[in-house]
Order: sequence, then structure tokens, then C-alpha cells
Amino acid sequence: MKLLAPDAPELAPADGLTVARAHVEAALPGGAAHEAARKQILDFVDRHPDALHRSCLTGHLTGSAMVVDPATRRFLFMHHVKMDRWLQPGGHADGDAALPGVALREATEETGVLGLRVAAPAIDLDVHLIPAGKDPEHLHLDSRYLVIAPPGAVATGNHESHDLRWAGLDELGALDLDEGTVRLAERALEALPLVL
Repeated sequence: MKLLAPDAPELAPADGLTVARAHVEAALPGGAAHEAARKQILDFVDRHPDALHRSCLTGHLTGSAMVVDPATRRFLFMHHVKMDRWLQPGGHADGDAALPGVALREATEETGVLGLRVAAPAIDLDVHLIPAGKDPEHLHLDSRYLVIAPPGAVATGNHESHDLRWAGLDELGALDLDEGTVRLAERALEALPLVL
């Protein structure tokens, strides 16, 4: 794993499912749920040439960030407006195959924290169902990255969240997180020493 510099080529917007596929293939190895997600994402990409775009109504690729303050080993979560639950920052690729860049962009936009740094490759993969709303029910095929917060980071958020909160591993139960998000937090702490 390596912590990417802000001008790293891996963060530059990129076209093409070949690039996105390479990021999914490069993700760290993991347990059964992680590896099942890898297979599901790669199979989906092979069947959907528009998987990088929201116009692929069955599902689309996303990038998420587990933002960690390395000094306190606490995670930054947002209470998502549309989903009405605590989640890690993240969002749609919107055509950008550079999935670590997607995760970093979304984390910066959604938390307001400047100076975040993303580590590659992805530490976790997950596929989850998004309920129908403005769009029909669909899948988010998510590549999840460790993102390091700078010292003294202050989160301000944006219109996509009701609230932002730092939480330690022992506080995650109070946030009613799903199993995949808890797994992501645990993997972030495991990966932290590899990039510091």
C-alpha cells in the first residue's frame, strides 16, 4: 500500500472500464464477503459497458473513503440525508475510472476537510442495494479506500449530510452501522500502519 501524493497519476481522472477493473483487481485480499464482492463487481463490469455512469440503472461503480485520524484512530462518518443513516463518505464514479480519485474527491466534498490523502489499493470491496427513490432500486458496486486526515482536521460537511461525527472502533455500535461498514473500519485500522 502507498499513500498517494495529490498529483499522483492514480488520482487523475481516467476513462474506461479497463482502468476501473484494474483498481478492483488490485484491491487488497480479504475475507469471503470482500472476495464475493470483487467477483460480483468484475462480473458486472464485464456485462455493463456503462457501469461507470449513473445512467446504468441496474447499478454503477462508486468509490468510498474511510477517513481516519491517525493520531486518535477515529473515523469520520456522515449522517446521510437521502439514506437517513450513518455512512462513510463516498459517491458515484460519474464516468471517472480512477476509483481512488473518486473516493478522495467525494471525501473532500462531503466532509469539507482539506488535505486528505488517499492510500491505494482499495482496502475493501462491497456491493449494496440502494432503495428506490428518485432513481429505481439499484446496486452500488463500491471500491473502498483508506483516507488519512491531516492533523487537527475539522469537518464542515455539505448538503448531503445532517451531521458529521468522529467515532472510535468502540463507538461504532451506537451508530447502527451495517456489517460492511464495520468491516471497512476494521480493515482501515489494519492498513493504517502500512502507510504511516
